[in-house]
Amino acid sequence: MRPITAIGFDADDTLWQNEQYYRLTEEHFQSLLGDFAEEADISARLLQAEKRNLEYYGFGIKGFTLSMIETAVEITEGKVTTETITKILDIGRDLLRHPVECMPHVEETLQALNGHYLLVLITKGDLFDQERKLAQSGLGDYFDAVEIVSDKNATTYRRIFSKVADGPERAMMVGNSLKSDIVPAIAAGSYGVFVPHALTWVLEHVDAPKDAPRFRQIEHLGELGGVLNGITSSSA
Repeated sequence: MRPITAIGFDADDTLWQNEQYYRLTEEHFQSLLGDFAEEADISARLLQAEKRNLEYYGFGIKGFTLSMIETAVEITEGKVTTETITKILDIGRDLLRHPVECMPHVEETLQALNGHYLLVLITKGDLFDQERKLAQSGLGDYFDAVEIVSDKNATTYRRIFSKVADGPERAMMVGNSLKSDIVPAIAAGSYGVFVPHALTWVLEHVDAPKDAPRFRQIEHLGELGGVLNGITSSSA
């Protein structure tokens, strides 16, 4: 019996670039409020707003845009102009229209695994935006199931891997976020393969579970096959 029959993949910054577009949008936002505060203060206030608003708006571009508007109102003490708010809405829409740029080794890896493992896309964020990016990426046909969730925790992975696969113990989760993809998947009983990205949102930072027997780390997705072969060999 193979130790792993299903592999879950995160989407943003695992399959395709994402955070870099948020960073560029934030820089534009800073320039819009440059007459009222320093860049570092604007970023800090925006992050505070994002933290406060997660429970109301969830993850994704729409919540980020609303947080930018809220931050603009706070920093300007209510003096923000209609023109500035319109520009904030515009850069939020631009973020929703950004092109999909796949990460290195993504398609070749999915192609090699397809048909040998049950592949599941597990991503959080805005439903329409994630569906758009998946469609534009051209990767949709490689996945046996797609799960767009409001958040990721151990319960999420237990539910998904029990519903679409043979349970979390025979599953692996691959992603760039230790907090969302790796730590909770391991807590659910799955393997967790961490693929670091150069840019990771500060709210996704936690320590790597290096002592966990089911934790693995690779430089890029092209190394995933070697990890799978190693787990299979050690279980034989």
